Amino acid sequence: MRIAIMGSGAIGGYLGARLAVAGHDITFVARGAHLAAMRSHGLKLESPLGNVNLSRIRATDTPGDVGHVDIVFFTVKLYDSETAAAAIVPMVGPETRVVSLQNGIDSVETLARLVPPSRVIGGAAYISGYIKQPGVIVHVGGATQFYIGGQHDPVIGALLAACIQAGNIGLQTVEDIDQALWTKFVTLCAFSGATSLLRSGIEPILTDPESRMFLDQLRDEGMAVAKAAGHPMQDGYEAHAVSVWQDLPPDTRSSMANDLLHGRPLELAWLSGRMHTLGSELGVPTPAHTAVYRALHLYAKGQTKLHG
Repeated sequence: MRIAIMGSGAIGGYLGARLAVAGHDITFVARGAHLAAMRSHGLKLESPLGNVNLSRIRATDTPGDVGHVDIVFFTVKLYDSETAAAAIVPMVGPETRVVSLQNGIDSVETLARLVPPSRVIGGAAYISGYIKQPGVIVHVGGATQFYIGGQHDPVIGALLAACIQAGNIGLQTVEDIDQALWTKFVTLCAFSGATSLLRSGIEPILTDPESRMFLDQLRDEGMAVAKAAGHPMQDGYEAHAVSVWQDLPPDTRSSMANDLLHGRPLELAWLSGRMHTLGSELGVPTPAHTAVYRALHLYAKGQTKLHG
């Protein structure tokens, strides 16, 4: 398949590396030092499931030069969504599918303003990783699970086959992608808010009684917001969320926590900030998410490095 990775960070880099090794035609869209390193030295993936070293890859900062592809994996940070969505338009042909694996619940709507809605496929990614240095992606372990829509779409069927061939990509289609997106949203907002505000990996938060109460409160507020929005969590969700967190390596922090630590812009407005706004609109109290949003708002645009 011809696949473009729009946003070649932890998620896009992982998928692109695995699929490239399997022989698929992959173009990585990136920028800055990360792009320069990939052009010069290729891309390295460090993973407990097996390392990948791609010495020669196709990498660009100009999507218009790529041409039509079968799949665009849309994995940019949420604050870059509008600009990136406009940039992918030249890569979208009549049979292209744009698979969004962003955080939050707004990606499909954003993309559908610029790409025909029938070609946009929502998705939720459960994978933890980061850019170790330009040209080097680290997958820290835990799940590599991706849930996407398009259950009866032949192009998505071909993508599923490609992922099975590549291995170590747990891609599966679901009938109700909206519910999958909301489940990820509630789970991630709690994990992201707690690890960011508490400046800690997940295991100390789970084992400290007061910190655990804060994490649980963030989760429960998200559940209440989701229910009020018409997307209640399924029975047993509380235990499911805890199992997701417990399966992560002990020191794992959310991508927002890592961005905060390194002075980069935050996805705050689309995570705890979105919970805060939705709670206000729906009449659902969200004191924990509001605390995360207000406490981190000073750092939302990046530039201020923290230690810890």
